[in-house]
Amino acid sequence: MIDMKCNFSVFSRLIRMSGKICIGITFLCAEFASGQADVPVPSPPQKQPVYLTNATIHVGDGRVLQRATIGFDKGKIIFLEENPTFKTDETIGRVIDCSGKHIYPGLIAPNTIIGLSEIEAVRATNDYRETGQYNPNARSIISYNTDSRVTPTIRSNGVLYAQVVPQGGVISGTSSVVQLDAWNWEDALVKEDGIWLNWPSELSGGGWWAEPAALHANKEYHKQVEAIKSYFKEAKSYCAAAEHTKTNLRFEAMCDLFNKRKNLYVNATRVNEMQHAILLGEEMGMRIVLCGADESWKIAGELARKGIPVILGETHDLPGMPDDDIDIAYKTPYLLQQAGVLFCISIPGAFWQQRNLMFQAGTAAAYGLSKEDALRAITLNAAKILGIDNHTGSLEKGKAATLIVSTGDLLDMRTSHIELAFIDGREIDLNNKQKELYEKFKRKYGLQ
Repeated sequence: MIDMKCNFSVFSRLIRMSGKICIGITFLCAEFASGQADVPVPSPPQKQPVYLTNATIHVGDGRVLQRATIGFDKGKIIFLEENPTFKTDETIGRVIDCSGKHIYPGLIAPNTIIGLSEIEAVRATNDYRETGQYNPNARSIISYNTDSRVTPTIRSNGVLYAQVVPQGGVISGTSSVVQLDAWNWEDALVKEDGIWLNWPSELSGGGWWAEPAALHANKEYHKQVEAIKSYFKEAKSYCAAAEHTKTNLRFEAMCDLFNKRKNLYVNATRVNEMQHAILLGEEMGMRIVLCGADESWKIAGELARKGIPVILGETHDLPGMPDDDIDIAYKTPYLLQQAGVLFCISIPGAFWQQRNLMFQAGTAAAYGLSKEDALRAITLNAAKILGIDNHTGSLEKGKAATLIVSTGDLLDMRTSHIELAFIDGREIDLNNKQKELYEKFKRKYGLQ
């Protein structure tokens, strides 16, 4: 291994090597040297009670408390009251006056590759896909990088939890929910929550850029669906057996689907695809969550009746079909809300883009949702779908003290500014590389 201090002796030994290798090693050394201070050190455990007073508290379940106080100790919320009568002074712990500010639950980003990708164009920094088509035993959590330089840029905008999802193939693997301030993946893990299935597309050649005539049927669709059904039947039979002559790791990973301890997340876009996936879930006795689900608004009543949750794709998107309303992605959250569907909002398969998650919800609020329902779509609803709502998602006594303090409306990019953030009661360092560069060049050009 090359000495990361990159001292002179290293370069003297490498001087005889080819120029390209020397340049590459020099670049890597510079990256290591410059990157050491870019990722803030994880915060220590909470040492004393903390009370945030006189704030507007958005609970996450639709309630808004005015001039309220929230208190937490040992990582848990112990006090939440509007216009409290007790005296908050330094004798009860650390007291922070949040007059004129807003407090929200920590945001949850579903369906991401945070920590699995660092630089999109550099293949060696991307670790979110296994070879082969069926990999239910591939666990995203063991590839999760807590030292990613991208993560601080996301949590500084209020995203404090993420669902880390493998990609590719037919069955991509097992996803994990993590909190975004940890020393290693073991510390970060909140829950391994489900397996991801990429449903085959019924149509090919579509998209907003294509002419309607370019659409054509996928002739292999039914064959592909039957292959998926066959695989799940084999897995269920394996899991039902008391003993096995040989362990099948792929099938072992799927057993918690059939007892509903884990979700089956299905990436599907169109109505028929979603309905076929729902039928598979009913036949196999699995708990299905539809993801992406562009046309879910067309079957919203059915989804509500059957209790099928939806992880929507981003609202900042173009219509999927040529004859869709131009603003269909913006108003789909409202249509699902009206039908009574449990849904949340995501930016599928992205990582650094998650910093804009709250603004995706803000757009949904501009197209029918109330502000509090839009907030719920990136907090409590997401927690319910991922199965962590007993731990987080709303600000309630006994839940984790994972929250953010904003000087303005969190969902409005003009006023949103995160001033404080806590994960399990630990105050999080909100600094990141981009903030450092911003301050650096403000000084260079005399802007402060």
